[in-house]
Amino acid sequence: MKKILIAAGLIAIAISAFKAANIDMSLDRSITIDSLGACQGVSYQSGRIFLYGDREVGMIREFKMDGDSLVYLHKESKLTLDGHDVISHPTGIAYNGVDPTFIGNSVKMNPEGTLWKTTIYCVDRNGLLKTGTLDGNLINTIDDDACIQGARPEYVKYHGKWYVASADYGNHGNEVRLYDPQKLKTCKKSSEAGVLYKKFTCTPWVQNMKFIADKGILVLIQNKIEGRQWRFTYLDLEKSIDAGKQVILSQVDRINRGDELEGFSFIGNDQKGLAVTSSRKNNVNFTTTNW
Repeated sequence: MKKILIAAGLIAIAISAFKAANIDMSLDRSITIDSLGACQGVSYQSGRIFLYGDREVGMIREFKMDGDSLVYLHKESKLTLDGHDVISHPTGIAYNGVDPTFIGNSVKMNPEGTLWKTTIYCVDRNGLLKTGTLDGNLINTIDDDACIQGARPEYVKYHGKWYVASADYGNHGNEVRLYDPQKLKTCKKSSEAGVLYKKFTCTPWVQNMKFIADKGILVLIQNKIEGRQWRFTYLDLEKSIDAGKQVILSQVDRINRGDELEGFSFIGNDQKGLAVTSSRKNNVNFTTTNW
């Protein structure tokens, strides 16, 4: 029996390694989308694609896929309140269609990146998309003081429950943190008791994250160096949380682009995706992931 168990364990390890080795990505084509400022991310929600950036104010624009074309639906939301820029540098949208919607805002306060103004906003998503501003649609403002260098909210599921994950950008002490969404919705600071559920350490320069629910995989959307080059790190979320440190399934560095990768999302399946950058040209990029 002992030999059988050992053999089964070795087979499981081999299968896991085989799967990890097979995760790869390719860049299919690039297009330029204007009027985004520096694009900060992409969110796929119920068949619609939302690109967000930091133009003269933080803003979100709505698109759809029509065949192979990305089509602007002439719907724009400005992240303003009473005409004033509130979410000036949106860095992540946490949306799962069930729980509250959160948008991160991360502003570096000094060149060294040691001081950050980091806030998570709970918003009425439907109201925001309907009226086009945060007026009447800002539910709560949370000082994300549990963070180290920035907020990048994304919904993840752990042991059957949804949490709002967030991550740091800098090059020291980086973590992925899981917040309770209902407590995050009503708290004033993310450091309040009961808001932070779990956390684990991760590698630097995380710009955004994407959770693949049916696979239990969290993708860290990263730069290889500060503000430059593309990296996608595929993590086993459950094992990472349980270990307290990232457990890597695969790391994709093969896309040879020198600009600042900001965000990524799959669009309709787990193969076709969009990767966005802060560049003025070729800022929206179509990718294929092979498993």
